[in-house]
Amino acid sequence: MCGLIGIASSSRQPKHTWLTIARDALTHRGPDDAGEWWSNDERVGLAHRRLSILDLSPLGHQPMHLAQQGLSIVFNGEIYNFTELRQYLEQRRHRFCSQSDTEVLLAAYAEWDTDCLTRLNGMFAFALYDARKERIFLARDRAGEKPLFYRLEGDTLYFASELKALLAHPSLPRRIDPEALDCYLAMGFVPGDRCILQGYRKLPPAHAMTFDLHQGNINIWCYWQLPELDPDASTIDPVRLVDELETLLEDAVGRQLMADVPVGILLSGGVDSSLITAMAVRQSSQVRTFSISFPGHGKLDESSHARLIAQYFNTEHTELVAEPTTADLLPVLAHQFDEPMVDSSMFPTWLVSHLVRQHCTVALGGDGGDELFGGYEHYSRLLWMQDKLAHLPYFVRRNTAHMAEKLLPVGVKGRNYLQGLDVDINSSLPLIASYFDRTTRRNLLRSYGEATFVAESIREARIPGETDLLQRATRMDFHNYLAEDILVKVDRASMLNSLEVRAPFLDYRLIEFAFGKVPSHLKATISDKKILLKHLTNRVLPPEFDKQRKQGFSIPMAEWLKSGLFRELFWDTLSSPDCLFDKKTVQNLLKGQDQGRSNGERLFALVQFELWRKTYNTSL
Repeated sequence: MCGLIGIASSSRQPKHTWLTIARDALTHRGPDDAGEWWSNDERVGLAHRRLSILDLSPLGHQPMHLAQQGLSIVFNGEIYNFTELRQYLEQRRHRFCSQSDTEVLLAAYAEWDTDCLTRLNGMFAFALYDARKERIFLARDRAGEKPLFYRLEGDTLYFASELKALLAHPSLPRRIDPEALDCYLAMGFVPGDRCILQGYRKLPPAHAMTFDLHQGNINIWCYWQLPELDPDASTIDPVRLVDELETLLEDAVGRQLMADVPVGILLSGGVDSSLITAMAVRQSSQVRTFSISFPGHGKLDESSHARLIAQYFNTEHTELVAEPTTADLLPVLAHQFDEPMVDSSMFPTWLVSHLVRQHCTVALGGDGGDELFGGYEHYSRLLWMQDKLAHLPYFVRRNTAHMAEKLLPVGVKGRNYLQGLDVDINSSLPLIASYFDRTTRRNLLRSYGEATFVAESIREARIPGETDLLQRATRMDFHNYLAEDILVKVDRASMLNSLEVRAPFLDYRLIEFAFGKVPSHLKATISDKKILLKHLTNRVLPPEFDKQRKQGFSIPMAEWLKSGLFRELFWDTLSSPDCLFDKKTVQNLLKGQDQGRSNGERLFALVQFELWRKTYNTSL
């Protein structure tokens, strides 16, 4: 795993110092090596920080070049099928100097041009300069595991793994995009190609971009999409599906265990990470597993579940105990997360990454299993709403939703579901995971006059058109919650510890299997979830394993906000005279939390944003 930064322009760029500074702002992504290169005409500059995973020798140094073809690349990620690609390319008379997948990627481009993307199995973001075509080529992996920000200013393109690297440029602006802020407050993240700062963009997952240095323009396209569900999927024998799932998952785990450094597994004790562990022990007799516990916090303490799996498979298991003192991490994480994000599980993700990095450089996690195979609780609730409530007259549902918003305070359990009744669940999706509805957002930003409130329409435009509710919901989560929250959280928290985290469930073959072949009734129903995955657990996990529990890495937010360092930090930040948000509205949220309402994540959203805003000196 690495960090990249670069510039490409139609005109000469005589000032180079900022690129070195920007590169070293990404040292956490690559502490092992650093490189920088400028084209002879000084129109293209590429810089790189390296975390050595494959071919630890200097031959893996980046930027990497194929001088005869006029190609140069900076690459972040892993190509899991690079061995097969290399063998094929060798038959096509390509010659290799290193054992790195970066060199294979260069040769793949030399052989297939931009079509090389369809042949890659991996997680990646890269920028490749083709001097002969005077073109820079950028791309991200299918699921969006690796990030890539960019800014086009005139005839000059800036790009980087993290926004903080671009902000190292002294002349680039730092104004908050009002529409992006509205999305953040409503959804908890900034979706799609939007960015929290005006004029900056994210290259979306499964997208590629070319920038023509001669003309100074960009071209962006989507090179891969989720497959349509096979119309005959419901007739396929479930046993055959489990067989195929087992084969694909075992192969994906085997590929992702390959590294020239120690590898571990993030084991929460849930279905996904337990299955990853089961597949890993088939590949290696020495598997390391890691988990985090919260003693005294009931169901949040997963140590016994993780310990069961570790003992059953005889892994080398290490457990970290988390304490509320992790409040000290919040300013650190606000700086690391270039765009603020509402997900307090970034704390245990950072903690377990910090633990693992003391033993390993690479770790495998279970991310993607919920979106692919119907693991979230809200899938069952949505199906229940469709079955029980969708036939109510619209005026009844609409009035109920409006009354809930008007009469029930923010944070009251069930309020979001009642507000969701205003949506036609047969064709759309309610925003059940809403943090602040339109009224509350208007109150929070009342000091800014006519603020922009567009989050609902932006989200509505991103809802897939599938008629099947579960297909619609899982695809929505794959493109939004997974890509913009889960994978961002894992990337930033792990990279802050210089740890590479891989996700076998996001092998594109598993993604295409889950969305193209698995019918909805084998994903979730009103009464059950992850049905097909549970069939596989019956085969490979211990009989006493609890298949019904759903618990990922999380923190006891409500408890920590009652007293102590977490509460002090939250209250001090939101009571600050220069806090951007309306004081009365914030005080009502704080009061509601003390009265037992569920406002912890909402308060976290405001604190995270305020700390980020001050860290990066941004303004609205």
